Amino acid sequence: SEPTLKNLNLTIYKGEKVLIVGPSGSGKSTIGKTIVGLEQMTSGQLIYKGQDVSKKKIRNQLKYNKDVQMIFQDAFSSLNPRKTIYDIIAEPIRNFEKIDANTENKRIHELLDIVGLPKQALEQYPFQFSGGQQQRVCIARTIAMKPDVILMDEPTSALDPISTAKIEDLIFELKKDYTIIIVTHNMQQAARISDDTGFFLNGELIEYNNTKDIFTVPVDKRTEDYITGRFG
Repeated sequence: SEPTLKNLNLTIYKGEKVLIVGPSGSGKSTIGKTIVGLEQMTSGQLIYKGQDVSKKKIRNQLKYNKDVQMIFQDAFSSLNPRKTIYDIIAEPIRNFEKIDANTENKRIHELLDIVGLPKQALEQYPFQFSGGQQQRVCIARTIAMKPDVILMDEPTSALDPISTAKIEDLIFELKKDYTIIIVTHNMQQAARISDDTGFFLNGELIEYNNTKDIFTVPVDKRTEDYITGRFG
């Protein structure tokens, strides 16, 4: 099980790309779940746009649940198997916007282009796609909501190397438009995707720095051991 987070003070600025990394059981997944509201905070504050969104009333006022979205590790289980890809992507648009059918259709085709899926995919169902393609559908559904922040929980760990590389390419392309937080055990994704990296161990933030510096001049010996594969 994940440990309790302690002594955590982390600031992420708009437009930053941050990697939260650490071994299994380090507490990194708890951070992600806390940010999107799947884990309840017992103390401390979660500040967004200057207000504490650990309070449900404030969270609702700021439309936080729309603005901060999560993409899960297991793409297939997060997709409704009874719905076509079109309806899966359209659902958040219909929930949060009032637009006509033609505008909706145009938007969905644009989203499909962004994530690199063919237009014929819209009439198909999740089980007809590979894991990498399913993850692309999840990304399309997420950005359909026009969020400010996208949190990704191990977005490539269930994929083969080729699919992983393609999803990393897509995440890299999304970098300019969103604040992205990636929770992973894979340090190699950091160098390519993130601006800053935080290394977690036993519920504590051991080190947080510019990704290049984390790789080249880690301050903590435990961070260096994790990067070089000597950890544990």
